[in-house]
Amino acid sequence: MTRGHPEETVISRPDRQLSASLVCTALAAAVIGSVGAPLITAVATSLHVSLDAAQWTLTVTLFTGAIAGPVLGRLGSGPARRATILATLSLVAVGGILTVIAAPLWVLLVGRGLQGLAVGVVALLMSVAREHLSPQHSPSTIAALSVASTVGIGVGYPLVSFVDQATGLRAAYGIGLALSVVALIVAWRSLPAEKPGPRPTIDIGGASTLAVAMFGVLLIIADPALWRAPGAAVVTVVGVLVAITAFVAIELRSRSPLVNLRLLGRARQLRANLAMLIAAVGLYLLFSLMTRYVQTPPAANYGFALPGLAAGASLIPFSLLGFMAARTTPLLGRVSYTGGGVRWEFERVLCWW
Repeated sequence: MTRGHPEETVISRPDRQLSASLVCTALAAAVIGSVGAPLITAVATSLHVSLDAAQWTLTVTLFTGAIAGPVLGRLGSGPARRATILATLSLVAVGGILTVIAAPLWVLLVGRGLQGLAVGVVALLMSVAREHLSPQHSPSTIAALSVASTVGIGVGYPLVSFVDQATGLRAAYGIGLALSVVALIVAWRSLPAEKPGPRPTIDIGGASTLAVAMFGVLLIIADPALWRAPGAAVVTVVGVLVAITAFVAIELRSRSPLVNLRLLGRARQLRANLAMLIAAVGLYLLFSLMTRYVQTPPAANYGFALPGLAAGASLIPFSLLGFMAARTTPLLGRVSYTGGGVRWEFERVLCWW
């Protein structure tokens, strides 16, 4: 028995190191992705643009993250996983540079778009954990990675708001740049090499139609000015429907689809995706509208006229409750009730979802 301890230490220590590196990288990516939300009002004030225009500093990040997720998932499914993660984090760092330089709004939007690629990295980090960690460490690490975005928002919002209030907008964006460099260094030093294998293929047609469809959806949701011109709104809606139809047709016919839509034919997967879609819309509205609302000056007859730090701190309860939910939800399946009827109903709900 005593001979087994040194061996177990040697085996588990690399696991712990890799697990810590993956979680740190995911936390950095989450903070980078969330930098834009508490700074919407600051961007509008500093660059003398409307709030609707400034909100695109958040919207464009979510757009590139939504497209990057499935694309990076395909690129990182084989021997190019490490290279894909490092290349993506390098682009995120370039985006960070564009956000800190004194430049017009369109340059800031390009930088924020590149920073949105960090959102897609988290899924690749989960695949690294599943592939390279032992069965004892892999589940806990994947669970930690899944809540990294929630924790990152709770840390990032007040921090970014404080820096903006104390030193200015560009310094606040500098936090994202610094974290992207740290994440790149950590990933470069810790990510293991992948085994040789066939190179993954990318469904270019699927990615293109998905990008067009997502951009149209974001225009419909995030651009109120679009609805002031009924003709443009109708054209956009029709274009979105055409793009979605083309995307579905391409994916169903592709031998290596970007997204396996056939899984949606399973009731449980369909319900889970619908729940995530509804949650994503709600989170977007929460992140973009909450910080704008609480910072609205008294002249508007609504809002609380809070400073940037207090506005960022207003989302801390969301982060804390999200973290608590992620920690407690897996335990629900183990709860046992003495009342047979109550237990049956509880298990029935869990199984339905």
